[in-house]
Amino acid sequence: MIHSVLVGVDFSNASRQALARGRAIAERLEVPLTALHVLYLSPPLMPEVQLPLPDPEWTLGMERQALEQLEKWIDGFADADALIRWGSPAEELVAAADPDTLLVVAQVGHSALERLLFGSTAARVVRHAPCDVLVVRAEEKKA
Repeated sequence: MIHSVLVGVDFSNASRQALARGRAIAERLEVPLTALHVLYLSPPLMPEVQLPLPDPEWTLGMERQALEQLEKWIDGFADADALIRWGSPAEELVAAADPDTLLVVAQVGHSALERLLFGSTAARVVRHAPCDVLVVRAEEKKA
């Protein structure tokens, strides 16, 4: 039984489509919706490079800005919350879900080389989620 819908949002057109799909399902099932955006600091390419930790003011500013944008994306949604986390997108999405969650993510039509180099958040979520996962196929529009 699905008790909530959790949608991963990275502010791409694909995640906008996933959010719309998640909203429709949440409204039909009359369950709450949570939109989750994960902020990620990529590690240096060479492990021996030592980088200072980011300024706390900067990280708080990043969180505020992301939360404001996410709240705009869910404005007008009934029973919806915006959530910001730091970490790996796939790991944070999986950690935020429980067995009664429907987790919704977008899968952009990347090339095989892009998938090899960068991996796929959607594929990692499907592999590790404790719940049902809906992968919304989307083609990114080329600029």
